[in-house]
Amino acid sequence: MAQPAPFIFFGCIELREILGLRARDERELMEQLERAPLGSVYYHTHSVFLRHHQVTGAYPNDFANWVASQVRDQVLGERLAVVDPFAFGSLEALREELVSIIDHHVATLHPVPRVVFGDPFFFVQSHVIEVPAGLEARTLQEFRRCLAEVDASAIYLHTLESRVWRGQPHGDFAGWVERDLGLPSLAGAIARINPYLGGLEQARTRMLQLLDAALREAEPASGL
Repeated sequence: MAQPAPFIFFGCIELREILGLRARDERELMEQLERAPLGSVYYHTHSVFLRHHQVTGAYPNDFANWVASQVRDQVLGERLAVVDPFAFGSLEALREELVSIIDHHVATLHPVPRVVFGDPFFFVQSHVIEVPAGLEARTLQEFRRCLAEVDASAIYLHTLESRVWRGQPHGDFAGWVERDLGLPSLAGAIARINPYLGGLEQARTRMLQLLDAALREAEPASGL
């Protein structure tokens, strides 16, 4: 039986690019969001987790956080905060949902809330550079060990970045577990873990729990 190809772990760093788009009120936020590149939509939603590995605030994306903290519109902030980027099949669909929420909200407001003493919203996008983590695994046991110690940026790269930009619909981890280890049930469980619910460290913890359960079930079988 052929040996599975190794899973090679990569971390990443983020190079930010400030775009020439900014907003000082909620209508401008909506208008600029409509014309911003999709990379900026991604930066202000998904890649928040690369900068904050654990979700501790009530407003887990940049749009919700700005509306709530700078414009002081708690209602819209809460509506934007509950949008789950993980649930959308494309960045364009995610953008449409965010724009729709803001549009429906500002349509009932006269005047539209704007920043008075706070900061405007600056649209940013980023470029992710992969960095070898110096870890690789050929068995489930080795994969579990590497996952426990790898930098959190690797969790981000192999779960979120790979889904959105690299055409891996279930993420790199689940893809390898199914394709190379032949464990579709475990792969499916890993793929269903939503990093948006608790952040990268919570996602790591949940994956480790799944791997521990799979390893216990496999005993005393060898090869994992």
